[in-house]
Amino acid sequence: MTNSSATRSHDLDGIRPAPESPAWPARLRRFGYAGPPRTGTRTGPPVGVRERLVPPFPEPTARPWQLLGLGPARARRLARATEWLGPLLVAVLAGVLRFWHLGRPRDLVFDETYYAKDAWALLHLGYEGTWPDRKIADPQILAHPQVISLSDTGSFVAHPPTGKWVIAVGEWLFGLDPVGWRFMTAALGTLSVFMLCRIGRRLFRSTFLGCLAGALMAIDGLHLVMSRTALLDLVVMFFVLAAFGCLLIDRDRFRARLAAALPADAAGRVRPDADTGDRAGTGRRPWRLAAGVLLGLAASTKWNGLYVLVFFVVLTLLWDVGARRVAGARHPYRAVLRRDLGRSVLALVPTAILTYLLSWTGWFLSDDGWGRHWADGRGGTWSWIPAPLRSFWHYEYLVYQFNVGLHTPHKYQSNPWSWLVLGRPVLFAYDSPQPGQDGCSTATACTRTVLALGTPMLWWSACFALAYLLYRWALRRDWRAGAILCAVAAGYLPWFLYQDRTVFSFYAVVFVPYLCLAVAMMIGALLGPPGATERRRLRGAVAAGVLVLLIAWNFVYFYPIYTGQTIPYSGWQSRMWLDTWI
Repeated sequence: MTNSSATRSHDLDGIRPAPESPAWPARLRRFGYAGPPRTGTRTGPPVGVRERLVPPFPEPTARPWQLLGLGPARARRLARATEWLGPLLVAVLAGVLRFWHLGRPRDLVFDETYYAKDAWALLHLGYEGTWPDRKIADPQILAHPQVISLSDTGSFVAHPPTGKWVIAVGEWLFGLDPVGWRFMTAALGTLSVFMLCRIGRRLFRSTFLGCLAGALMAIDGLHLVMSRTALLDLVVMFFVLAAFGCLLIDRDRFRARLAAALPADAAGRVRPDADTGDRAGTGRRPWRLAAGVLLGLAASTKWNGLYVLVFFVVLTLLWDVGARRVAGARHPYRAVLRRDLGRSVLALVPTAILTYLLSWTGWFLSDDGWGRHWADGRGGTWSWIPAPLRSFWHYEYLVYQFNVGLHTPHKYQSNPWSWLVLGRPVLFAYDSPQPGQDGCSTATACTRTVLALGTPMLWWSACFALAYLLYRWALRRDWRAGAILCAVAAGYLPWFLYQDRTVFSFYAVVFVPYLCLAVAMMIGALLGPPGATERRRLRGAVAAGVLVLLIAWNFVYFYPIYTGQTIPYSGWQSRMWLDTWI
């Protein structure tokens, strides 16, 4: 047999001879660099191409249920049910925390004074109307009997309407009161915890790690406060997270189609094939289309959703490159440019733009919306464009000018550099009940606050987890770490472009789910790899358990200042761990 024939024989066995490594990979391996994944090794069984394209979900173990005395068949059924039962139980916990005393405080908290009233106007007018000054309108709304002094004169607003339409659903159900305008953010906050459990399961191929990520978000203080407040940022978070989940499903389905298209030998083993890897079509990708709609809804809630769209387009294209490379493509980037780029961009970008335009339907159908008839009767170079679209473009330009030029100082503004370490949380509400009033049972005055502060132990752990994920992505080529880092970057990095703008740390709620995924992935590493010894497993379990218990204790400790409970002033002061929190 010739040398070339021997090489081909090894390739057919799924084992390729390792080429000589250049000097830089050899040096990097000292620091843990794993290099590109291989189809097999000379000392272990080869990893099939099908399994590399779509790793199977592990069969859930029935042993814990059998230890409780259940029979093997029932234990197996319950073990399989945990795939849904686990996320549901975590979501129930999140729902109880978010809906309990949802109407407290009975006030228009922070920017609720804008969004709750705009939502009511959209519900009744189809566009944002005009209200009296907040010092007049807010007491009227909270009074008994209630006075609603909404005018049909259009009002200029700084954000698109989708998030306010979401808030309006709760007001339609329960009226213009705290429960009404907070209901939908609480519902979306609860549902997002359930989604994160399922997303984590798909990402890590582990129901336990998925539920852990969801449980961490359920007890994150910032996510809890934003779920109990009628602001727009949690709505953006929900749509972005749903889009991320859709793209993960799309990734698995595309790779499964590639695996099905690859040739198999007589034993049923799938082999890489250059022609299939280069030329296989993507087929219909409804989940990517759904992601485009969801990203359009995110952008039509707040414009920072547009940055997420850009990041996710790049992410999905890189996923396609990786899939075609595993399938055997000679030129995976060229194959993606030819076969996938057009459909990916068409499925995401135009869909998102169309969704954004449709979110303004109420404004287009109105006669009194702010600037609705600005272009009527105007000539000029662009007069061939329909007047409503020109009026809309003018409105959007003014909104852009307003947002980039917002430099009004605020006591609780913060620089994005401080967000991950919780440098400057935002005080949403503050009150000082006197002894004997509003639950104050001490001899001195009490405090009742709502502070938009992430659970400190969770966020500070996330800083280490992000560093670990950078290692996993850069030196181990772990796509899961890259996906999480991309989502964090999409929600975080764009704010560094606006160093002079007035920004707040609660904007970070958009990437809270991915911080929880990062911590869950780090805890999975602490628990040890599948082949670890019992001693290693025990040490890892103890370390992971201690960390999770510390995060849970930390949440319980800060819970009163997340939910506006009345506590002694000394209790509030003991929770102000940093001077910048005051």
